Amino acid sequence: MKYRLLWLPLALAACSQSPQGTAPAPGASAAAPPTAASSAPPAAAAVDASQLSQYHWQLTDATDSSGKRIDALFVRADKPVELSFNGGRFAVSNACNAMGGRYTLNQHQLQISPMMSTMMACSDPALAALDGAISQRLQGNLTISQSGDNASPQLQLVTAGGDTLHFTGQPTAETRYGGPGETVFFEVAAQTVPCNHPLIPNKQCLQVRERHYDSQGIQTGSPGDWQPLNQDIEGYTHEAGTRNVLRLKRYALKNVPADAPNTTYVLDMVVETEKVSQ
Repeated sequence: MKYRLLWLPLALAACSQSPQGTAPAPGASAAAPPTAASSAPPAAAAVDASQLSQYHWQLTDATDSSGKRIDALFVRADKPVELSFNGGRFAVSNACNAMGGRYTLNQHQLQISPMMSTMMACSDPALAALDGAISQRLQGNLTISQSGDNASPQLQLVTAGGDTLHFTGQPTAETRYGGPGETVFFEVAAQTVPCNHPLIPNKQCLQVRERHYDSQGIQTGSPGDWQPLNQDIEGYTHEAGTRNVLRLKRYALKNVPADAPNTTYVLDMVVETEKVSQ
């Protein structure tokens, strides 16, 4: 059976709650306005879009307006919800479906357009519910702030309803390898094949061939010859019996040993997947 990713609009329920101000306690005096001599903290710097796009932002904590942890957003400890921003578009990873849309950034305001989503079913109810838990909070206007240094950048989003989401940044492949990379498409055969490896006896390699597509996504020409790929594809886990077409980013490596690959491949998208009968 063959599957192709289908993107459809994701219906979102708007949050209308907003934090309410707290009146002073009886008998308490109102805080005096700062004077010229007071040392008020400097205003936080505006979030920079280029810095935002240098990282994949992994969700580390989330609380509602009362300070209670939002457990629905933490379904898989090994695969936290992840946001990526690039060129006015953002993507959500590690939910049931792939989601994303457009965004605009203005100082400390992040405006998110209605999201699109693939329409795949997940057997795990908690994972299936994760889509709704995310989309409920990633909509409309959010307050955004960034802190930390390049080694440990932190991102915070606050929704109109008062939910606060904390993310830690992991450098993107472009950041780690120093460039945008080259887009290539590999078809990965359903079964691996034996291959030689100087350090791993009885090594099994992916069997791949290159595919080509035009700007409209229509396949052109004939696929290349099948050949073993004697290296891993970052972000891709192969399932025996499943054939995939992958969109990859290929990066050139510098100062590698003589017997090591001089390029590396990073998964960008699974374009097509098919279960192959044995």
